[in-house]
Amino acid sequence: MSDFDRLHPALQYHIVNSLGWSSLRSTQLEAIDPIISGDHALLLAPTAGGKTEAAVLPVLSRMLQDDWRGLSVLYLCPIKALLNNLESRLSHYAGLVGRRVGIWHGDIADSVKQRLRRDPPDILLTTPESLEGMLISPRTERAEWFGSLRVAIIDELHAFAGDDRGWHLRSVMQRIDRYRDRPLQRIGLSATVRNPNSLIEWLAPTGERRIAGSSSISTDAEVVIDYVGSIENAATVITRLHRGEKRLVFCDSRAIAEQLGHALRTAGVRTLVSHASLGAAERKLAEQEFAEGSDCVIVATSTLELGIDVGDLDRVIQIDAPSTVSSFLQRMGRTGRRQGSRRNCLFLAISDKGLLIANALTRLWSEDWVEAVNPPPLPWNVCAQQALLIVLENGLIPQAEIQQQLGRCFPELPEDGRREVVQTLLERGHLFDVGGSVLQVGPAAEKEFGKGHYRDLLATFSGSDLVLGRYGTQDIGYLDPVAIAGEDAERCILLGGRSWQVTSVDFSRRLATLEPSDQKGDAHWLGSSAVISREVAKAVAQTLREGPTHAVHASKRTRTRLEELEESMPTPDGRYILQELTEVRWRVWTYLGTLANRTLLASNRSHGASKACEWYVEFKRRPPEDFAACSSLSDVVADPALPALVESLKFNELLSDQHSTWEVFMRCFQPVAFDRR
Repeated sequence: MSDFDRLHPALQYHIVNSLGWSSLRSTQLEAIDPIISGDHALLLAPTAGGKTEAAVLPVLSRMLQDDWRGLSVLYLCPIKALLNNLESRLSHYAGLVGRRVGIWHGDIADSVKQRLRRDPPDILLTTPESLEGMLISPRTERAEWFGSLRVAIIDELHAFAGDDRGWHLRSVMQRIDRYRDRPLQRIGLSATVRNPNSLIEWLAPTGERRIAGSSSISTDAEVVIDYVGSIENAATVITRLHRGEKRLVFCDSRAIAEQLGHALRTAGVRTLVSHASLGAAERKLAEQEFAEGSDCVIVATSTLELGIDVGDLDRVIQIDAPSTVSSFLQRMGRTGRRQGSRRNCLFLAISDKGLLIANALTRLWSEDWVEAVNPPPLPWNVCAQQALLIVLENGLIPQAEIQQQLGRCFPELPEDGRREVVQTLLERGHLFDVGGSVLQVGPAAEKEFGKGHYRDLLATFSGSDLVLGRYGTQDIGYLDPVAIAGEDAERCILLGGRSWQVTSVDFSRRLATLEPSDQKGDAHWLGSSAVISREVAKAVAQTLREGPTHAVHASKRTRTRLEELEESMPTPDGRYILQELTEVRWRVWTYLGTLANRTLLASNRSHGASKACEWYVEFKRRPPEDFAACSSLSDVVADPALPALVESLKFNELLSDQHSTWEVFMRCFQPVAFDRR
C-alpha cells in the first residue's frame, strides 16, 4: 500500500477531484505514515514547501477514520496574522470532509469565543498565550474542552523554540495532557534547521518521534548584493528596478520600514507598509491590497517572514541584512513559487554592517550551512511564570502537586532548583500558604499581574508601553512615547508610510490624536540590536579576506566598499589582532560575535576594556597579551551591564538573584578560549 492509499478514501477523492492535485509533494507523502501511526513528527520543508498540508491532510484522515468528535486538533502559530491567513485555507480543507475550523486569539470578539465554547470546532487555530488564557479562565470547562484533544500542530516551530515562547508552549501542552487519557500527538512544522533530531526530542520528550522532509539547502537562486549607502539611494534603486513587478522589501527595523515606505510613496511608487506597530486593520488592508495588486511594493519587517500569503510575488529585496541564514532563507523563499520562476533576493546595503552581514550570510548559505535552533538554557523565568499560572488554573493546590507538574513541564531543570523557585514565590508574596502546604495566589502577584485577568502573566515576551495613534475613529498604529513626548507643537511622525501631525497626546489613556500632514515626519521606536553569532562573524572576516562568495552577484559598488573596509578592519586567522588607534584606544579584533565579545568586555574591565561589538573589543589602554577570557559567572557578576540584562529578562522579579543572574549569564555570555600561537 502506498502512502497516499493510507489516507481515508473520502479525503483521497477530494484531493484529486475537489483540489485538483495530481500528486502530493515528497514531504507530504513522507508525513502520512508517522502522523497516521500516531507518532510525534517534525516536518521539514522550505517556505512554501507545503508543510501545512503535510500535517493537516493525514490528521483529517485520522479524524474520519477514527470518528473524532469535539475539539480534536490545536493548530498553533507564533503570530495572529498567520492564523488569520490560514483560516480560510484550513476551513476549505476541513469543510470538504464535513469538519469545521475555528480561530481564537486576542483580536477575536468575546461573543465569538462564547459560541466556540458552546459548540467547539474540530480544529482550533490559536496562540500559546490564548491557550494559556483558556487554561486559567473560570469560564473554561477544562475536562470537556481539552479532554477530546488528540493532536497539536505547531507551525513555524523554529520561531517558537528559539526563545522563551517555546518553553511556554511546551509547558502548556504538558498541562493540557492532565485532562486527557494520553499525551497529545505533537507535530512540528519547521523551515530547514541544522539540528532536527534535538528539536523533535525537545518538542516531544517522550514517545515515538519521526522526521519527514529534508534539511538540505538549495542554492539554486538569483542573489545580488549592492551597496547603496542610504535609505534614499535604496528608494531610488527600488523605484527604477523591476518596474511592473510585485516586490516585497524587508527591513529589520520599524523606523527604516517607515522611512523607506515614505520615500517610495514620495517617488510615486504604489507602496504599502506592514509592521507590528501598525493597527491590525491597517496591516490587514495593506497585506490584502498587496496580495491582490501588481506593480507595487510592500515594505515590511519580519512580520511577513513567517509564511503569510501575500499573493504571487516576483521579487524579494532586503535592506541591509537579517542576522541569521535562517531568516534569509525564509525571506527568499517567498519567491520562486510560479512555474518556471526562480527564487531571488536583492540585498541593498545602506550601512557597512549590513553589507558585511549580507556577504557573511550568503557565504554560509553557499556552504550549505544554517543555524541550529536551541531553546534558551535555564528557563527559570518561565518555570516561575508557570508555577503561578498552575496555581491560578487550580485555585488552591498542594505544593507537592505544583512540584509534580513543574517536573513534567521542565524535566531539564534540577528538582532542587524548581523547589527554590516555588519557595522564592512564597517568600516574596506571589504565592500564599493557606495551611498544610496548600497554596493560592498571593497579594504580590495580584498587585503586579492581576490587572486585566492576569493578561501580563500570560505572555513570556514583553510588549512595549506604546501610545495608540488615532485619526478620527481609525486606529493607525502605535507610537513610542519617547518620539512624541515634550512640548514641541510641530510633532510630525511617520506611520504606515504616511506623515501625521500629532495634535494632542493623553498619556494617561495612552492615546495620541493624529491628522494627515504634508511635512515629512520622523520614525522612532526603541528596540534592541540583533545578536550576531560566532559563525556569522567569522564569515565576515573571511569575506574581508577573500571577497564575496561566487554563489552571488556582487555589484562593483559592493566590491569597492569591501576593499575599503578590508583596509580598516584587520582580520585574524586563528587568533586575535591587537590594533593601536591612539594612546588611549586599542582594539582587539576577534570576529567572535556578540556574546563572546560581550564576555571579553565583562571579564576585562580591569584591563581597560570599555566597549564591544560583533567584530572587536575596545580598550582604553593596551591590554596584556594574555588578557583574560571569561569562563565562569564570577567573571561577569560585577559587570555594569549585568543589571540591565537581568532587568530585560521577563519575570525576573519572580526569581531569586542567583537564578536570574545564572539564567542571564547562560543566555547572554559565551566563554572564550583564544588560540595564542
